[in-house]
Amino acid sequence: MNNRPKTTQLLAISGFTVTAMIWGFAFVVVKNSLDAIGPTYLLAFRFTIAALVLAVIFHKRLKNLSKPVLLEGAVLGGYLFIAYLLQTVGLQYTTAGKNAFLTTIYVVLVPFLHWILSRKRPGGRCVAAAFLAILGIGLLSLQGDLTMNRGDLLTLICGISFAFHMIYIDKYTEKHDPVTLTVLQLSVTAALSWIMAPFLDGAFPASVFRGDVVVSMLYLGLLSTMVGFLLQNVCQKYTSPSTASLVLSLESVFGVLFSVIFLKEYLTGRMVAGCVLIFGGILLAELDLPFLSFKKKERRML
Repeated sequence: MNNRPKTTQLLAISGFTVTAMIWGFAFVVVKNSLDAIGPTYLLAFRFTIAALVLAVIFHKRLKNLSKPVLLEGAVLGGYLFIAYLLQTVGLQYTTAGKNAFLTTIYVVLVPFLHWILSRKRPGGRCVAAAFLAILGIGLLSLQGDLTMNRGDLLTLICGISFAFHMIYIDKYTEKHDPVTLTVLQLSVTAALSWIMAPFLDGAFPASVFRGDVVVSMLYLGLLSTMVGFLLQNVCQKYTSPSTASLVLSLESVFGVLFSVIFLKEYLTGRMVAGCVLIFGGILLAELDLPFLSFKKKERRML
């Protein structure tokens, strides 16, 4: 992966940046849409739109699917469903800006989850990054009585699922076509959403046919889901997961920026400090700079 031409790696990083911007604005779209449609139905519509359009465009790649590819697509889809369900439900109880920043905690979690899976201990830099992130989460989310609201807690758990999702994307795209895996994981997420929606959200929402909701679903389905995950899966094939997670974490910055501009959300000084600490932890965990290294030889986690 490190032998890829620099131009290819720069294109991959550019693709991740575009994805982060699309996902950042999606926090605003989802926040507004939740007033008209339940979170599980929202997921069902956005992932169905994305899966159907991608399947039509790349139908030739879906012929002769093997059992391993189907199983791996199902694993990715399962993690994706859990992560997005928790994130979307959490957004009902917290602000879009906080939801965006807390989601990106997956960047710090990836090395520790990889430690559990591969028994490769993270370096001192990763531990320090996790400490910064925990402090940041406390400033951003803990209330005066040191409790956390349910939205923030659900968003943090969703970050764990996103971390697993990123680890397995890196593993599976080494062996299989990333486009095929994208179609499969989106299809699985859509199917799980339709199965669970009646139990979690109740009756089918007639409001989905409103003009503004249709526009929101098309943005979430075509741009945020289809284009976003297609870019992520393709670009991650040409760069390291560490670089991918770092650039994708910019969605938190875009999420806060767009939330302040379009939703008129207000950030206190304490919340800004929390965001700075979380993002500082992300940079510390992922930027390979000599003055940030605590050991002469530090193992790369992925």
